[in-house]
Amino acid sequence: MTTDLVKTVTGLFNEEKWTRATLNSYSIQNFKDLDVLIEQARAEGLAEQVREAANEHLKHTSNSIIALYLSGILALSRELVDDSNLVMLISIFMDNHKWNVVEFLSSRILEYGENKFALRTLGECYENRSENELKLEIWDRLVRVDYEEADIARALGEKREEAGDAVGAVDYYKRAIHRFVNKRQFNSVKELWDRLVDLSSDDIEFFFHVERRIAKNINGDRAAALLATLLPSCRARSDWDTSIEILKRVLAYESKNTAARKDIVECYREKYKDHSQLEEYLRISNLSQSWRGVHEAIADFEKHISFDTGNYVHHRTWGIGRIQAIKDDTFTIGFAGRPAHQMSLKMAIGALEVLASDHIWVLKLTEERAALAARVKADPAWALRTVIKSFGNAADMKRIKAELTPDVLTAGEWSRWNTEARSLLKKDPSFGNVADRVDVFTVRDKPISFEEKTYIKFKAEKNFFERARTLADLVAAKTAEPDSEWFVEMFSWFTTFVKGNPAGSETVVASWLLVQRIISAYPFLNPGGLPTFEELFARIDSVEETFARIEDPELKREFLAAVRRHAAGWRDVFVRLFFLAPVRYIVDELAEAGAWDELTGLVSTLLARYKEYRDAFVWMVRNLSGEKWLQERLAVSPEKLLIGMINLLDLTFRDIANKRDGAANRRTNRQVQEYLFEEGRLREFLMAADADAIIRLYSLLDDVKDLDPSIRIDLKQRIKERFPDFHFLGEPEAEKVSLGLLVTRASFEAKQRELKHLIDVEIPENSREIGEAMNKGDLRENAEYKAALEKQEMLKTAASRMQEEVQQAQIFNENEVRTDHIGFGTRVRLKNLGSSLTEEYVVLGPWESDPERNVISYLSPIGAALWNHAPGEEFVFKINENEFRYLVEAIERAEAKGGVV
Repeated sequence: MTTDLVKTVTGLFNEEKWTRATLNSYSIQNFKDLDVLIEQARAEGLAEQVREAANEHLKHTSNSIIALYLSGILALSRELVDDSNLVMLISIFMDNHKWNVVEFLSSRILEYGENKFALRTLGECYENRSENELKLEIWDRLVRVDYEEADIARALGEKREEAGDAVGAVDYYKRAIHRFVNKRQFNSVKELWDRLVDLSSDDIEFFFHVERRIAKNINGDRAAALLATLLPSCRARSDWDTSIEILKRVLAYESKNTAARKDIVECYREKYKDHSQLEEYLRISNLSQSWRGVHEAIADFEKHISFDTGNYVHHRTWGIGRIQAIKDDTFTIGFAGRPAHQMSLKMAIGALEVLASDHIWVLKLTEERAALAARVKADPAWALRTVIKSFGNAADMKRIKAELTPDVLTAGEWSRWNTEARSLLKKDPSFGNVADRVDVFTVRDKPISFEEKTYIKFKAEKNFFERARTLADLVAAKTAEPDSEWFVEMFSWFTTFVKGNPAGSETVVASWLLVQRIISAYPFLNPGGLPTFEELFARIDSVEETFARIEDPELKREFLAAVRRHAAGWRDVFVRLFFLAPVRYIVDELAEAGAWDELTGLVSTLLARYKEYRDAFVWMVRNLSGEKWLQERLAVSPEKLLIGMINLLDLTFRDIANKRDGAANRRTNRQVQEYLFEEGRLREFLMAADADAIIRLYSLLDDVKDLDPSIRIDLKQRIKERFPDFHFLGEPEAEKVSLGLLVTRASFEAKQRELKHLIDVEIPENSREIGEAMNKGDLRENAEYKAALEKQEMLKTAASRMQEEVQQAQIFNENEVRTDHIGFGTRVRLKNLGSSLTEEYVVLGPWESDPERNVISYLSPIGAALWNHAPGEEFVFKINENEFRYLVEAIERAEAKGGVV
């Protein structure tokens, strides 16, 4: 149906007389009037109809100003990638030098997020008007979103350098040099390299990174030439380690470079000028001789030079020693148990590992344990650096733990220290990961940026979803620099994944979702050319299988949200997915949309097919049983849910016994038991239900053979307390006893725990003992086996007897204690008429009996004699032919003095 607003827009199209010749009369106000029309369309929910009308008009009149503007702005407001109509509109006004309109249109685009075309155009506007400050601000924004723009980044660096802002200049030059490397423009790269050497020559890791990229994108000879220009500044500040590393890299590209070979010898002489054997080791390595391969010569020299008087060494058999003297080709080394042990240089190089003075093994040998432990606990970062550097600057947490416990830290101290250490390894910029090993850590000489640290971890991850989680964590931290080369490369990996794979696999879907999440945080990163979710969804062969294979929970949730927004049959999809992954979002969205038919079908299916959809059924019971709509709209009673849970409990017990899907059934069994018993849901229902419902539920529970007997007994006892005359199915009337075995609740629960420990701990432990004894040979002569069998018989007898006692026990109701006669739960004061002494007793049951505290059982001889006598009464009884005469002086509740009951 065509609305009045759409008719108005169509009328404007038909009346439009603007041409390129009349553009001079067009003002910004005309566009502001169209903005009013756009807001009206949004308010009336007609934005999409207006956009479609504009697009239709453009098919016939491609340069319609009104249609271009309406279509372009409405597309941006829908977060569509296509900005071609606004680009065309701006180009029309640029060709006619209408810079004020161009500025307005560019600014309107930027209201919806950073846009390379709009920023570049706005920069031209300010340049044409000689507004340099505004132009530089726009350029700064442009280079942060356009990762190919190198010339402007260089120009901004030059401006900062002219202004004396070296830090700012370095930042822009770094951006520019990476972009020129990508473009393979070596002259520009060399120019910026030289400037950066002058401004920031100590940022060695940066230069090495650029060098590697130059070698990859251009060639190694160019990389070596640039490295050589970095050497003088390092030598000038006596940084011999870096100088040597630079020369090694140069020689890796150009092994015949005689100048580099000569320079590295000079650097070694400076670094080891105090070494007693320097010249000797240079001579025997032939590092100065061109006929010897340079890399082999360097390896030999570095192996030899590590040996010097005072250095610590490690031998795989003798442990740690210290070089005491070197004479000619002979080393004298002091080991524990081998003082002054002599060894030739050749043997030493093959058998010994030189240890730095701060190697963790040396520290454990030379420092007091308490002092070292205190230092480790006070400075975890130092401890981590020490251990990691001790093993070639690469160690995982297993190695770190092995070095610190138990030699330095106790197990308890490690547990506390480990938490802080892991946090440091993750967040401290001085720690990084070894390439391709996400679990191995290294120490950085120069602090590493969070983005680079994340990138190294990203590259080391092999699992797709771990890579996705790594980038997602970086975005979530809100400290990411989206214009950094590290971030861009990780982001591009996923965008390329989406564009390069036409199928709708779980990795493509997950990549699309992650890219959308990042674009929502940084709109200017939108690469364009991505499929819509509708297009992507249409490629999926099986929604259920694809969804199940998405490993990340947050991506699963985002997939559901995308289905909800974009899929026409989303209700049906939600119901199908719930059986695979029951989550609250699915239920809430269906309920909010009033999809009661779908919810009714879902719940009915779960109630009927709980054996098939176990996880979904348990989730429904645990999370939805309290929802009013479940009972009121769908007529699902709590009893139905409990019946399903008890049946599922029995089913999982049987599957576990039959070794069918053990892990899954144990997990489900544990969840059902938590809900029914630990959370008390079954007990709560039984205490409020009528007798018929109790019979139905308890009868089901009683058939669950592997259920802990104490649970069944406890529920039975509670039912008896509520309904004293309640008769359980299968319980003969003859079993009813007038008094039975009376016990307190405390002793009943203690006996239950004792029975549970016997069944769950002692009997299984005995079974293991029998198994171990059987493995020791001839059973006829095996005393351990016989003893274990005897113990097994004893334990089974004890368990059987205890279980029978628990079943016969009746928990005494404390509210029924009477003080008009002696009974269970009373404290009685007696006068012994034979001795004239006063005696006090508490009358309880055999489980609570404690003669030393004068607590007696009502079943004992004295307890039976006391039973039912009233205050003032005299009574006589005999024990072992001895006669006793007592007068009952007073009777009171036992808890009045000590709370026995």
